[in-house]
Amino acid sequence: MHYSSILPDVLKIADEASEKVLHIYESDFKVRYKEDNSPITAADEAAHEIIYKGLRNISRDIPILSEEGKSIPWEERKHWRRFWLIDPIDGTKDFTQRNGEFTVNIAMIEDGQPVMGVVTAPALKTAYWGIVGEGAHMRDRTGKIHRIRVAEPKETKRVVASKNHMNDETLAFIEKLGDHELVQAGSSLKFCRIAEGHADIYPRMGPTSEWDTAAAHAILVAAGGQVQTLEGEPLRYGKEDILNPWFVAAGSWYF
Repeated sequence: MHYSSILPDVLKIADEASEKVLHIYESDFKVRYKEDNSPITAADEAAHEIIYKGLRNISRDIPILSEEGKSIPWEERKHWRRFWLIDPIDGTKDFTQRNGEFTVNIAMIEDGQPVMGVVTAPALKTAYWGIVGEGAHMRDRTGKIHRIRVAEPKETKRVVASKNHMNDETLAFIEKLGDHELVQAGSSLKFCRIAEGHADIYPRMGPTSEWDTAAAHAILVAAGGQVQTLEGEPLRYGKEDILNPWFVAAGSWYF
């Protein structure tokens, strides 16, 4: 499949969802909680509807798995070779805290790996996208488009992390890196910071789901980075259990 031919349409869908999300973000929205006690707002649901309908217009034959969509049994999903994986809003806590660091995420998964990703940050007015093997780009808040690439780290490693998810295991990993500085980022922007050369490594020793990471994972790989489990295996998608194992995202220097 020639992903470059549909990428502009996917970016347009993400931008449309972002516009709706930003409108709700700037309003007096209400926060509800799902059965697992995770927050959800009207923005999550509105973004899901826009993305789902938009991707269906691109192709009715490619399955869609969304955090806010209906649950699809493994007996059906295990036959998917290619599918869309979306997180209408990654970082709902960042959304509710109004710190701006939440994202809209759309990924294409093929044979267990993300091959194309689009990530938009509505409140920051930026967007990132990439196709593995073809490169990655970002659009800044002025509308200018830049090609992005991971950086070769200097002696002091720039470690991207989140205040909401710092734990003892993560701190121990970071200490082993030696000289370092922390770069704060929320949601899937942690991957994007590495992809654009503003950070060097992101260790995640805590729970994430496949839809949290897939789109930004594709962008990072397209920009020259990698994402691996602590056992040195590629982070895979389309598993029976949609939870990710612990992983490290970085430029190729680390692996």
